[in-house]
Amino acid sequence: MLHFTGVPLQTLLQIGALAGAVVVVFYILKLRRRPVAVPFSRIWERILRDKEATSLFSQLKRLLSLLLQLALLALLLLALGDPRPQANLVEGRNIVVLIDASASMQAIDVAPSRLELAKEEVKKMVRGLSGSDRMLLAQMDAAITPLSTLTGEIAELEAAVAAVRPTDATADFARALRFASDTLSGLPSPEVIVVSDGALGEPTDAGGQVRLGDIKLSYLPIGKGSRNAAITEFSVRRYPLDKSRYEVMLEVTNTSDEPLDLELSLLGDGQLTDLTRIRLKPKEKLPRFYPNLSGASKTLEAKLSLADGSSDDLPADNRAYALLPERRRARVQVVSAGNMFLEAALLLDEYLDVTFVDPQRYPAAASFDVTIFDGVAPSVAPGSGSLLYLNPTGTSAPFEVGKEVLDDDPNYRLGFDELDAKHPLLRYTALSDVNVARAHVLKGNKEDRVVGRSYKGPLLIEGRRSGVKFVALGFDVRESDFPLRIAWPLFLLNAINNFVEEDTSYISSFRTGSVWHIPASSSAEVASLEQPDGTTRTVPIQEGRAVFLGQHAGFYTLRVGAAGAQEESMFAANLSAPEESAIAPAAELKVDGRGAGAVSEFKIGVRRELWVYLLAAVLVVTAIEWFTYHRRVTV
Repeated sequence: MLHFTGVPLQTLLQIGALAGAVVVVFYILKLRRRPVAVPFSRIWERILRDKEATSLFSQLKRLLSLLLQLALLALLLLALGDPRPQANLVEGRNIVVLIDASASMQAIDVAPSRLELAKEEVKKMVRGLSGSDRMLLAQMDAAITPLSTLTGEIAELEAAVAAVRPTDATADFARALRFASDTLSGLPSPEVIVVSDGALGEPTDAGGQVRLGDIKLSYLPIGKGSRNAAITEFSVRRYPLDKSRYEVMLEVTNTSDEPLDLELSLLGDGQLTDLTRIRLKPKEKLPRFYPNLSGASKTLEAKLSLADGSSDDLPADNRAYALLPERRRARVQVVSAGNMFLEAALLLDEYLDVTFVDPQRYPAAASFDVTIFDGVAPSVAPGSGSLLYLNPTGTSAPFEVGKEVLDDDPNYRLGFDELDAKHPLLRYTALSDVNVARAHVLKGNKEDRVVGRSYKGPLLIEGRRSGVKFVALGFDVRESDFPLRIAWPLFLLNAINNFVEEDTSYISSFRTGSVWHIPASSSAEVASLEQPDGTTRTVPIQEGRAVFLGQHAGFYTLRVGAAGAQEESMFAANLSAPEESAIAPAAELKVDGRGAGAVSEFKIGVRRELWVYLLAAVLVVTAIEWFTYHRRVTV
């Protein structure tokens, strides 16, 4: 039994009745004869007598012409109805194809690449769909992106295959399977086909193990090689006390089963600064540390290649990028009646823009990153930035200044008896033997941190009030031997660097495959983001951060504001995913303990769609009509 899945049968009958009537009318009009004047009627009378002898045959010929035209009309109407057998409507499959577009699919162990080969295989599946099958194509990377509807239209599916693009991210297999499961929920004959090299990890997320139930799972493995070396870590930071110099840490991994001879290049601002030859054993990781470098002011890049000049099977992880923190001048306000040791220490850093203010004239008419209160603790004015208190006095300090303690015990010297040696304030310093004549014990809140403590109480604390950082030293440095030591200027510069966050916490690059929150002007709602390939897109800004799911490695440029008054900043992103660099293809795929089967039942050229054959019949009947007309059979 046939069912019309296109134009309904009732509509087809109405169209057919109207169109058939029009054909018959035109046929009748064709039979009307027009009078023609002839010079001698007796000759034509003989011809007409012969014509009358064959009138029955002529009528039959004309009737054949009408029947052919009506047959053409009937075939066209049936094609519009798209008739399909009942069995086809019940047995059609609903298929979701997940095409892996993660970084490992850029491997070139198969020509031209794993992803391109995967796309060709999916095209074969699309062309082999039966007339009742429906398919949805989705790209699987850090997100899941549907590229088509659930359809049987070949043109739409082939366009979806062409839209697949590679990314430098890991595939979120669990999210992709949940998407496929939700799409196929309640549909007959559901099937999920995974086209991948198998470097997908366990399909587990916050919701636990993914379960497909009665959905059929099929797997099409792609790839065959495994020779690869990768840069799996790359970071950089400036030295806190000399921002013209920096250090680099990176890690190189051989993910293959054979030893590799490699060349590792380091480039600063596009210029080669170091070239090293290394040999890695199978599965070996080698960390590299480059201290005390200089010359680059903004960008750093690491490149990895085989020593013979050729490329391994995955070029995507052979490059890594980092951005040096900006060497901007920190604006420092010093509120002091005069302190030679303090003024001298601040002159040591060329990247400090220092303004001295008498306590009676505080605040200065400007905005600052850091304010140093020397011997005073006034009410903090807006624009003062982070706060450093030296020997605070008064009641306006954001902590309690305790009673004065003296160095009057002959058995114990007043100084630092306990120190938080790992705190950034104490980097490169030694304060355990500092001697203090008199001091005040500082009492902060419960969440404040004690950095240095004497046997009589805390002398150095740090904390935060209403989002503003502060550090407090409980004695006058002029009443100690602290300023006579190299630790004194180091302590000051460490405090300022800690305030402006230009220390080891600086993130020199983002990791691909995650949502990035990039600092931006909080007054704007959107920003323009230029990607590594030169394309530009608009991204939203939320709470002073531009939000973007990054899936490509390289350097990015973020622009905020109107043309001509834009704020521009750069940042870098890296793949840094050892699981993607391990490119040996997996022959099997398991989900919830169940192995995926092989892809089958796709035969190119077989389409159980009757409308295709009906259109072919239209062409055949048209050809017959043309032939019989020109052979004077139907006229």
